[in-house]
Amino acid sequence: MDLIRIENVTKSFAKHVALDDVSLSIPEGSIYGLLGPNGAGKTTLLRIINRIIAPDKGRIMFGDREITQDDVYHIGYMPEERGLYKKMKIGEQAIFFARLKGMSRKDATKQLKEWFEKFGIQDWWNKNVSELSKGMAQKIQFIVTVLHNPKLLIFDEPFSGFDPINANLLKGEILNLRDKGATIIFSTHNMSSVEEVCDHITLINQSKNILSGNVEEIRHKHGSNIFEIDYRGKEEDIRKAIESRCEIMEAATSPIGISKIKLHIASDAEVRSVIAAANESVEMRSFREIIPSMNDIFIRAVGGNL
Repeated sequence: MDLIRIENVTKSFAKHVALDDVSLSIPEGSIYGLLGPNGAGKTTLLRIINRIIAPDKGRIMFGDREITQDDVYHIGYMPEERGLYKKMKIGEQAIFFARLKGMSRKDATKQLKEWFEKFGIQDWWNKNVSELSKGMAQKIQFIVTVLHNPKLLIFDEPFSGFDPINANLLKGEILNLRDKGATIIFSTHNMSSVEEVCDHITLINQSKNILSGNVEEIRHKHGSNIFEIDYRGKEEDIRKAIESRCEIMEAATSPIGISKIKLHIASDAEVRSVIAAANESVEMRSFREIIPSMNDIFIRAVGGNL
């Protein structure tokens, strides 16, 4: 079942079209990556879902009905521009945000203490927000976003400002939230994080949805029949055996270890004959398909080469 359906959404600012007839569906209980270069329209779409701005055309469905202002209480939104009041105490500010989402002070305080301890920031409760580093402020913003257990979580560039250790901590928490039933949308430029945590993605470029689907299915669909062979033997022997059946792209030889050869096979029908020929000419140790990364697909799609 889809928790969110975006149906033919268009949004313009003055003469600039930020979103042009964008449609996509976000399955319940999934992590959905919203990708695209700067200015593609990602943040505009997130703000429309969160009812900060309204579309010029189209609609947002929340479950089986059009989204309403009351549904915002079931959404947690962490914008790219962090909004913390620098003169407030950190603990009091976190309670303030929790109260805005309908939590009692008692429940908010109890759960915040648990989250602060989990993130190793319990000693910061009574310090001022102005003392926080960018990464620390990010942790506070993340906590107040997820505290009220919303059905839908929206993160805009959640990993910016984090070192690798804290980025992994955040990724782990996002996966835990999904496993507990939350639906998560996040906008990012970090392609490695997309492959690590996303179930589905949409790529927006120049205000349009140009690619949507399951991450693994997209990677396999847009593979280019590129393979790599590990072998022991002479490079000249394997080249002579297979060069009439495929394009040899690169080779790395080792006189004492495992050598590698990378090749492109034009059609699936030729794969078995290449394997057989290679196996006759050298001691073949492995044959594997090279699946493109999401970063490769992102670059090719934005460049119009998919």
